[in-house]
Amino acid sequence: MLKGSIVALVTPMTATGEIQWVELERLIEWHIEAGTHGIVPMGTTGESATLDTIEHLQVIKATVDQVAGRIPVIAGTGSNSTAEAIHQTQEAQNAGVDACLLVTPYYNKPTQQGLVAHYTAIANATDVPLVLYNVPPRTACDLQAETVARLSRLKNIIGIKEACGDAARAGQICAMVDSDFVILSGEDAQTLEMLDLGAVGTISVTANVAPALMAQFLDSFLSGDRAEAVRLNGKLKPLHDILFVEPNPTPAKWALHAMGKIGSGIRLPLLPLSEAHRPQVQAHLADLGIL
Repeated sequence: MLKGSIVALVTPMTATGEIQWVELERLIEWHIEAGTHGIVPMGTTGESATLDTIEHLQVIKATVDQVAGRIPVIAGTGSNSTAEAIHQTQEAQNAGVDACLLVTPYYNKPTQQGLVAHYTAIANATDVPLVLYNVPPRTACDLQAETVARLSRLKNIIGIKEACGDAARAGQICAMVDSDFVILSGEDAQTLEMLDLGAVGTISVTANVAPALMAQFLDSFLSGDRAEAVRLNGKLKPLHDILFVEPNPTPAKWALHAMGKIGSGIRLPLLPLSEAHRPQVQAHLADLGIL
């Protein structure tokens, strides 16, 4: 089962936007050594929107090869085109991923019935486990709890990354689905609350820069030590907040660059972190002893 601290991995780039393959390999090894429980290449944090299809699939394949079965790889393969989502999911399945993460179709604003049709078409065209991804602040499309419950009956739809902004949604979904349906937080700042309501992990931005602390936080909660989880969550909260001071993944990529983990590159229309916010990010990294 997918659970714990699953990193929504950034894609390292040069200052001119080329993918840094060696740095990607090093990031993956760092995460495995730090105890990260799973890796998502080509999610929103991986800048999937600005990588072309060939690059997208190259990053997924490179991640699968580097991980080599040590932890789960959940590839981001969603699109606002159902045909494109099917194609990318089939290719990721062929590459050997453990599951695929499928964001709701952005910009199109489908109805709930349209969402059912979209995900059913992908499920019928593939065999790989599928994780739904609901993030209405970015997509203008909200996958309702009742619709999630309906989709959970399909054989290979196994879970959801929930980032609607309301932690209570995790409890609503949990009450409507079977006990083996996986609920993952998509909001770092709300993860503890969602765990209390039935989630079993998070797909995390913060894990990019604090993988060991995020893994310890999730390990503590899942082993029954909620008091330690609360303590660690308190340490992590300022970092959760500062990593969204500008649109994701801008702060996370700049933090990793400041830590010497990756180059400075990010693709337009996103820009490197503004000078005004850099001291704040540095201060939070220093407070946690990771700079």
